[in-house]
Amino acid sequence: MSEMDASVDASAPWIAAQTQSLLAQRGHAWLLQGPSGLGQYPLALALVQAWLCEQPTAQGGCGRCASCHAIEVRTHADLCVLMPETEMLALGWPLSEKAQAEVDDKKRKPSKEIRVDAMRDAVEFSQRTSARGRGKAVLVFPAERMNHITANALLKTLEEPPGDVKFVLASEAAHQLLPTIRSRCLGHSMLWPSDAASMAWLQAQGLSSTDAQVWLRAAGGRPSDALNLARSGRDPRSWAHFPKAMAQGDVSAVQSWSPPELVDALQKLCHDLMATASQASPRFFQAADLPKPAALSALAPWSKALMGTARTAEHPFNPGLMLESLVSQAQNALNSGR
Repeated sequence: MSEMDASVDASAPWIAAQTQSLLAQRGHAWLLQGPSGLGQYPLALALVQAWLCEQPTAQGGCGRCASCHAIEVRTHADLCVLMPETEMLALGWPLSEKAQAEVDDKKRKPSKEIRVDAMRDAVEFSQRTSARGRGKAVLVFPAERMNHITANALLKTLEEPPGDVKFVLASEAAHQLLPTIRSRCLGHSMLWPSDAASMAWLQAQGLSSTDAQVWLRAAGGRPSDALNLARSGRDPRSWAHFPKAMAQGDVSAVQSWSPPELVDALQKLCHDLMATASQASPRFFQAADLPKPAALSALAPWSKALMGTARTAEHPFNPGLMLESLVSQAQNALNSGR
């Protein structure tokens, strides 16, 4: 999800256009919202880089000054980045000395939520004087990883921000944020790039036209997710084979997948089968690759079960057993009412 978001950079044309548009507007707090794979994180980073840049342009930060360099090497004194520790490590941001020591000493694993201690440090950071004289910035991503305690710690600062600090919250599930957080920010819905723009960008990343087309469809038109699917090592032909493999209960077809990857693919398959059963076009698979329509009476509860499984898929008790169970459920649903 969010680590995937990082594979799009600020030079992607749809990110550059949004950067320019948002920089032309005023506001001390932005909420960038939309599904994964559209570039919330690189857009947020482009905004803070421009806000702190010594020679900003209408298009964004100059990329050459000491401030831009400090952001590039993750050492800017006037930028506070709030992320789950797992995301911080994946994206190259340093943890606090205390947090790093706890992880290094194996006292705990890196957190998958934004910790309240980090938020309190961010509130204290926002009250300090700017080190470089260009103001300060706080970047929160993915913002939905704040629990209620952490979000409430941020709320007061959002309500009464110090004069020289700006906030950008980037979210892939903004509906999970507290309404009070959403209401304190200017909202921006991420733009979906055209298929032509996405295809051109994916080919510029080294994908063939055929592979780009397969993975862009598999990602539902989201280029960052498509690139990460392409980089996962899977054969593009496996995506076309996936629906029928599930109908046959073929666990070997997904043996190398993680439970979250399988749940995501099954949700897409279920979506497309429900769409075709309602005389609509499939979104993620070619119609010819789908098995014969299953009964809607079986697809609806399967969809609900997958939604429940998605909440715990990152913490399976036994990943192998979970894969087998998911494939078995899929086989039962796909062969219902035949």
